[in-house]
Amino acid sequence: MIRVDSISKKFKLYRSPADRLKEIVTGKKYHADFQALNNVSFAVADGETIGIVGQNGAGKSTLLKILTGILMPDSGTIAIDGKITGLLELGTGFNSEMTGIENIYMNGTLLGMSRGEIDRRKDTIIDFTELGEFIYEQLKTYSSGMVMRLAFSIAIHADPKCFVVDEALSVGDAHFQQKCMNRIRAFRENGGSIIFVSHDMNAIKILCDKAILLNQGTVVEEGSPEIVVNSYNFLISKLNDSENKIIACAKKEDHSYGTFEARIKNVTIFGENTRSNVISSGEMANISVEVEPSRDIADVTVGILIRDKFGQDIFGTNSYHHSVKVDLHRNKILTCAFKMRMDIGPGKYTVTAALHSSDTHLDDCFHWADNITLFEIAGNYNNTFIGVCKLYPEINVAEKTH
Repeated sequence: MIRVDSISKKFKLYRSPADRLKEIVTGKKYHADFQALNNVSFAVADGETIGIVGQNGAGKSTLLKILTGILMPDSGTIAIDGKITGLLELGTGFNSEMTGIENIYMNGTLLGMSRGEIDRRKDTIIDFTELGEFIYEQLKTYSSGMVMRLAFSIAIHADPKCFVVDEALSVGDAHFQQKCMNRIRAFRENGGSIIFVSHDMNAIKILCDKAILLNQGTVVEEGSPEIVVNSYNFLISKLNDSENKIIACAKKEDHSYGTFEARIKNVTIFGENTRSNVISSGEMANISVEVEPSRDIADVTVGILIRDKFGQDIFGTNSYHHSVKVDLHRNKILTCAFKMRMDIGPGKYTVTAALHSSDTHLDDCFHWADNITLFEIAGNYNNTFIGVCKLYPEINVAEKTH
């Protein structure tokens, strides 16, 4: 269990080293205060994963450094039932002049492991890294992916109660990333807690039990990953809203926002054969988006986004990317229809719809309607397949005599 209660952290920002010296000598203030964290509180239970999201500068890195003991908070308390380790900025706690094996001993000691513990786990750590003979080379000869392998292996084998993961895990090849994620899942299944920081919203929704959104050092949203990610998208839209016209829908159950100069009235989806929202895999389907504007608006983009049961974005497109011009006229309801073959695996899905200008909702977001309707894929046409999407391989078999 980790409990964070009302932690705050402020930094002094100096324009130059000379200003720091002048402040010491004269006693006058030559710095600007930067509030990196302000009264942040949350808890992580055993076996639980919490995601932390926010734009750059929101306070995520400062929070992780405080949790791992690199920084001390100005106020507040942190209660950790056991050891906390993890991946922060690549190279933290390493010496580039030392070999990989020397860094195992140094970094392991910093993580609270005794010499005897490191001796017993050294071979297991080295085997997990898959670095081979490179373990005897200096760290300065390593690529960033190799450093990540070493850092992750040491941290996960230090018997932590809580593991912290940030964007450092995105470095390296796909094979080792999958290996790390499998190890993290096993760690969680054995009762370990995980704090996961990422800009990958799909990963947040898939891996986390709950999430918090940080903005300017303050927790502005906490709850299910889907709700927090939607709040994050809203926040990003607001940052590009110089006229302060974007608002959230007043109905809490309606996860939508925008200027509402044009509204998405209704979204429907049905299979051409089933004539319902229970659609067979491979069946042609129609997604219709009804739009009602409050004024004439030229060059509007109508977009859709399909998510799976985990909230992962599996497909999105819009009229802009298909070079379809859409103009809205006051007192007229426009219907934009998307027709596509549903070559996706069986399961339940949601549809999100959006109205904006240009190619993304970051420009003139009129209405973003999150998970406005749902549908299910049941059964399939033609060949059975496993996974999220259906591909169309050509299979050729050849035989030759020895």
